[in-house]
Amino acid sequence: MIKEKLKNVPQKPGSYQMLDKHGNVIYVGKAKNLKSRLSSYFTGSHDYKTTKMLTQVVDFDYIITHSELEALILELDLIKKMQPRYNILLTDDKSYPYIEITKEKHPKMIVTRKVKKKHQKLFGPYPNVKAARETLKILNKLYPLRKCQTLPDEPCLYYHLGQCLAPCIKKVDPETYRDIEKEISDFLRGKTGQVVNDLKAKMEKASEALEFERANEYKHMIESIDATTKTAQSVNIKDRKDRDIIGIASDEDHVALAILFIRNGKISASDKKVMTYYTEAEKVITDFLGQFYRTYPVPREIFISDQVDKAMLESFLETSVTTPQRGPKKKLLELAVNNAAETLSTAKAQLEKEHTRTFGALDALADMLQIPIPYHIEAFDNSHLFGEYPVSSMVVFKNGKPSKKDYRKFKLSTSSRQDGDTQQMEEVLYRRLRRILMDDLKRPDLILVDGGIHQLNAAKKIIASLEIDVPLAALVKSKDHKTHHILDAEASTFELEKHTPLFRLLSSIQEEAHRFAVTFHKDLREKGVYDTVLDDIEGIGPKTKKRLLRKYKTIKAIADAPEAELKELKIPDKTIRNLKNILKQQTNSR
Repeated sequence: MIKEKLKNVPQKPGSYQMLDKHGNVIYVGKAKNLKSRLSSYFTGSHDYKTTKMLTQVVDFDYIITHSELEALILELDLIKKMQPRYNILLTDDKSYPYIEITKEKHPKMIVTRKVKKKHQKLFGPYPNVKAARETLKILNKLYPLRKCQTLPDEPCLYYHLGQCLAPCIKKVDPETYRDIEKEISDFLRGKTGQVVNDLKAKMEKASEALEFERANEYKHMIESIDATTKTAQSVNIKDRKDRDIIGIASDEDHVALAILFIRNGKISASDKKVMTYYTEAEKVITDFLGQFYRTYPVPREIFISDQVDKAMLESFLETSVTTPQRGPKKKLLELAVNNAAETLSTAKAQLEKEHTRTFGALDALADMLQIPIPYHIEAFDNSHLFGEYPVSSMVVFKNGKPSKKDYRKFKLSTSSRQDGDTQQMEEVLYRRLRRILMDDLKRPDLILVDGGIHQLNAAKKIIASLEIDVPLAALVKSKDHKTHHILDAEASTFELEKHTPLFRLLSSIQEEAHRFAVTFHKDLREKGVYDTVLDDIEGIGPKTKKRLLRKYKTIKAIADAPEAELKELKIPDKTIRNLKNILKQQTNSR
């Protein structure tokens, strides 16, 4: 089928997508010549990593574009949308703090991690939020932009201290703001001489007037400016152009990048990344940088090694991308390369350990259950209290790690039947799988249910009724409520050997599903207690209820509260007596 399809692929640029047997996109690429690139995958021999990916490919698709640059843009869009298993994904929680002058009629300065790459009034990145806040603290004392979130009706303390123009009561000329913003920009670019001289003059004047406290404050500001502007490592380049220096190191399995952020002639911050790749190192680097600079501001110039298509990156990023050949600039790039090589050397052992813990465990699970490798697992657990407040949780593990943004909570129907737990399993799986079918969502590679044969049969019943092809298994606990063994879809038992990556993975999935379900159940039960107990007490309306919960947090704390305290909340004596009597009755009935 694939060879026949290859005959009709055009020799044009575009993006291609590799599909598994379920129609899921597992890899996205781009090509100057689609026919040539796709044909290379299905002819000849490949290394182990590429071969492993191709064993899961049963089909491919492609989208033609006008140019290779358009193909790269489309590829990055598809990677972000589809999150294919074999592509590099920029999913780090790490982000750098910047100082921003807001685009408002009356601007203010803030520390932010949410940046727009074309923002003209953004300064940074800073190595950490503490450094950014210390700098902002100095700027707020020096420059009188507003400090408040919303304009008050009258001037605040900052106005009286000379640190705000008070736009709340005065009309401020936009030109004044532009002058201040230029001074801030100059200050952050290292032009602090005039500011320091002015502060020294003010310090001497205050000292001569015997205003030693004020003189000491000026002295601390001068020291803070000196500390803030000299902490970064200077580089031996005469101009102060903003640059990112990207060093690259790779071996047959991994590629490492070290990025030095050069701002105002100094290394303001750095970032390091190590990735496992499945096709070519060059593609991984291009994909990573394409995603990276969709998140972070693009500098005026990028220095990078020759391992990438610089012309492509230059067109995509709309900035200068070069490889310096001599002098201080070349030495700076060599410094970044050395950092990348050191990162790769020190991280390899940890990466291999992480790979064993995640993908190694998934390989073992696939072999045990005789299913394709379950990169996307959805696990379900139920929780209730004697049938009350029944809930279910769905936790998702992708590539052997929890994907919390995909977790889901379910409120279930209350049942008085003895088999309520299996009924709940049927309900939650029906709702989840029906949603997958109705909304054409990506199907999981494996569904795990918490429980034994009864929960397994309940799940099988729903899967069969919906005629959906999804592998299924059940995790069974021991008497001490620890993960013990697993049942496959045919109820065959597989013992789990402790202290193995597979056992640790399955145990963590089961514990996470249980934790998520129990937490949701407790929250719901507590909310239910609030809704029934307080709402039924005569004299307690929404406002009084809100005051009680804000002060005491729990029903027990309200019950134990002295009457004198409750009176301070402006609750009438009669209502307090009703409240105390009802809460006492509830406590005694438990």
